[in-house]
Amino acid sequence: MRLPLPDWLIYCSVIGVILVASLSRGEKANAPAEPMDDSEALLGPISPFDPTVVVDANDDDARPQMGTAFSIADDGRWITARHVVEGCRQPALIIDRNKALAADVRLAAKTDVALLLTDGGPAPLPLAGDEPLYKGQRAFHPGFPQGKPGEVATRLIGRETLRVRGRNPYDEPVLAWAEAGRTKGLTGTLSGLSGAPVVDRRGRVLGVTIAEAPRRGRIYTTAPQAFVAAVGPERGDNAKALGQVVTTRNYGAVSDQLRRDLRVAQVVCLGV
Repeated sequence: MRLPLPDWLIYCSVIGVILVASLSRGEKANAPAEPMDDSEALLGPISPFDPTVVVDANDDDARPQMGTAFSIADDGRWITARHVVEGCRQPALIIDRNKALAADVRLAAKTDVALLLTDGGPAPLPLAGDEPLYKGQRAFHPGFPQGKPGEVATRLIGRETLRVRGRNPYDEPVLAWAEAGRTKGLTGTLSGLSGAPVVDRRGRVLGVTIAEAPRRGRIYTTAPQAFVAAVGPERGDNAKALGQVVTTRNYGAVSDQLRRDLRVAQVVCLGV
């Protein structure tokens, strides 16, 4: 024998069915959640509100400078950082252990970029130009930190203003990158990497490596606008692509090949 259900239970069940049916028929127009991947965040334009980092140029240090340069035309045009060769009587590119190639210098006016001119050169690296950049995107810096072959991997943080203080003070908008990896066994300063190309995953040059903040784990490079303005008229027409995607697994091997081909070379100052 079954007991009759209480009236209150029947009423609650009917109300529940009606409520579920009405809610299921309502329109759903929820907006998707904002992407959390930093690589999807487009980097904004230069702004007066960009953070500022101050660099003190030591005018009393008369020791020969070392740095990195990369080819932009096979007739002997190279790019390096201006502070590497500024004030140098005879800059030269190291070809091998026993040979250096003398270079003439042309300094850019408003950015830390210098053009080196030699009698002939290797195939140039392709330049990316003034393209949109994204926070979190990867880049690679092949060169000669501490005067030895080495490379660094980074991720883009954003824009900052580099305030250089010294004999020739100036302010320059730059890109700030967080160091994400480096050559195994390389510790301490990255001095000597100045002038190295900033290479994207497609092997194209985004700018020039110009400074570091070791305590903050950051590397600073020229802003695309300044780099394009300084280098654009000098770029060659026969840039050779790398032929492979650059990743955190192969950027060491790619950097080694660039140095072997002398598309990335060491710069030294033979006199100051």
